[in-house]
Amino acid sequence: MDRERVTIEGAVFLTTLHLAGPIGLLALHGGVEGGTAELAREVASRTGATLLTFTQPTGPPQHIPSIRMSPCAPLTTFLAHSTLTISLHGHNRRSAPRTIYVGGSNRPAARVLATALSHWAPDFVPLTTLSEIPNPLRGLHPDNPVNQTREGGVQLELPVLARTSHPAPTCPEVPPTEVVDALTVGVRLLAAHRGANGPGPRES
Repeated sequence: MDRERVTIEGAVFLTTLHLAGPIGLLALHGGVEGGTAELAREVASRTGATLLTFTQPTGPPQHIPSIRMSPCAPLTTFLAHSTLTISLHGHNRRSAPRTIYVGGSNRPAARVLATALSHWAPDFVPLTTLSEIPNPLRGLHPDNPVNQTREGGVQLELPVLARTSHPAPTCPEVPPTEVVDALTVGVRLLAAHRGANGPGPRES
């Protein structure tokens, strides 16, 4: 794995990049959305996916919106290598403590992951209908890195209960086993579809 410090809008990030398969697991806000980096790392290790995480080892955590995460070298390399991105984020909506919002531009891939989550992590509710996903969580902006790989991607907005097993922050966080298992199955299904039929389907 390659580790590199980058500065974006005055915030210092530690990036961890591992180039592997054509599906990429991305955690842009590992420093402030607890458990997302750990979840991306575990699923990538199980599936042979490419991995890129951003954490903030020093200073107060800063949340920079995805569309402003500048094209630093690790991100540029990740986007050039991967063909489909799965970007993991965290939401804290108290009205939806078990809802996983499944956004991003690749809607067929979104439905594959949602089906895997429904089956393997039944305590959570994956929501794929874009009109029912809060606008800031839809992940559709063209400047969002999740949409900048060749086949676009899927943005998963995970509640706290779906990305950490502990009520208080720990370091590192420990994502729930059922969510790790579900995303592992989903990524493997996407990879198998690619292997059998070439690039996966993508709606306009």
